[in-house]
Amino acid sequence: MNRKRLPLAVALAACSFSLGAVADDNTIWLQVTPAGHFTPADGREIKVPSWHIDQAVATKVIERFHATKTRRVVDYEHQTLLKEENGQPAPAAGWYTALEWREGQGLFAQVQLTARAAAYIAEGEYQYFSPVFLYHPTTGDVLDVQMGALTNAPAIDGMQELSLRAAASFGCFDDSSEENPVNPLLQALIAALGLAENTTEEQAVAALSAHTTNLRNALGLDDKANGEALIAACTGLKAKAAISVDPAKFVPVSVVDVMQADIAALTARLGERDATDLESEIKGALDDGRLHKSMESWARELGKDNRASLSAYLDKAKPIAALLGSQTDGKPPVADEKTGLTADELAVCSRMGLTHEQFKAAKAEEQ
Repeated sequence: MNRKRLPLAVALAACSFSLGAVADDNTIWLQVTPAGHFTPADGREIKVPSWHIDQAVATKVIERFHATKTRRVVDYEHQTLLKEENGQPAPAAGWYTALEWREGQGLFAQVQLTARAAAYIAEGEYQYFSPVFLYHPTTGDVLDVQMGALTNAPAIDGMQELSLRAAASFGCFDDSSEENPVNPLLQALIAALGLAENTTEEQAVAALSAHTTNLRNALGLDDKANGEALIAACTGLKAKAAISVDPAKFVPVSVVDVMQADIAALTARLGERDATDLESEIKGALDDGRLHKSMESWARELGKDNRASLSAYLDKAKPIAALLGSQTDGKPPVADEKTGLTADELAVCSRMGLTHEQFKAAKAEEQ
């Protein structure tokens, strides 16, 4: 399918808003974003001047929400993002059931709470809701609501750490196509690893895993080394190389370029000389009877692929007198009635390992 150019990355954001009232059926409406341009209240650094959402942007977010079959979870303290690091369970506090744009207020989500989560909120044990959403790295437009958490510590994750942990688990969509939403994170991974455009997510993840494993092995790290450890190891190697380089032992790049050009020219001349020598060797063997005309193409191909093998064959080959001229003192040779070949020609076939038909074909070409 045709796809428009995509951004190289999207980013994750986690904000926090005060919790509202819980209905009798354990549903609650929670604010996901305010309207217009907004920034994190805790002053953390983000990669855009501000995040942004309006009715047009919200409409696309809501459409993507309803088009996704996977339910969006609300947990406690973003434990879904932290479970791989701390090994603790990540029970659900509830599930997104609907999104709604409220003009002048922002994007709201209806969440079906678990009984325990509803009790926590009713008893005041949780005060804030922290949504996690994707945003465009250039415009700051909200792209997709990913999940959320009940929390008493707003911005429990800094932007960088949250992005690193979540990047491998969450799909990221760009608004390039209404009919065929695509995954910019997958596209960026395909570009970075040089994979085919139609590479699937599973194939891309497998390629990234293999690439990371090879990198760990090259750096002498174990399988548990994370991204920070890889970066630290690479930085250490770079610093060590910068310190250990002795300029006296190296030559300028311009000198290397000239040497490479000279080597290429010399290689070309040697190739031309080899081709001339090969033709001369084959011609000599044809002239003195060590090669039959029907073997010329074979000898030429063998000489191109393995010159030593051809030379070894010709060194051992004995000239066949029947290939050099008449063996009947000028009298017409008598052909065998069955094969149509003379006795000398039959001897050539036997000596050279040729069939009667091959010999006749070669003889016809000579005539």
